[in-house]
Amino acid sequence: MKITTFNPQIVTNNAEPIVKLFEELGFEKHHNPKEIGDFKVEGIRMKDQNGFYLDISIPKLQVPKDMTAIRMNVDDFDEAYQMLIAHGFKNIYGDNVVESKSAKSAMMFSPSGYAINIIQHIKKHD
Repeated sequence: MKITTFNPQIVTNNAEPIVKLFEELGFEKHHNPKEIGDFKVEGIRMKDQNGFYLDISIPKLQVPKDMTAIRMNVDDFDEAYQMLIAHGFKNIYGDNVVESKSAKSAMMFSPSGYAINIIQHIKKHD
């Protein structure tokens, strides 16, 4: 398994003040997919002039407070998923994953409480 991207992620139901703060820090919206998969999660990807990324996820379900996580894009979702399970991580969605035409992901929580959101982008081959 290869890690292709690794950066912080904030999960929130109120993205506007977070986006505003990070825009003031020099970040710009880079990508903003709407309602990803069956779990209806909006994503905002921000990037600054130094190439640093921040992801902001806005789930339709209510989160009790903002959460921080690590976004980890991988080239093999199943291998990453099984590796984290072997280390005691639990999928916040139970046995389900968020799937769209272009990506597959799961928010995984460690036994001590930190989160890693593993994502594999699906590439279309002609």
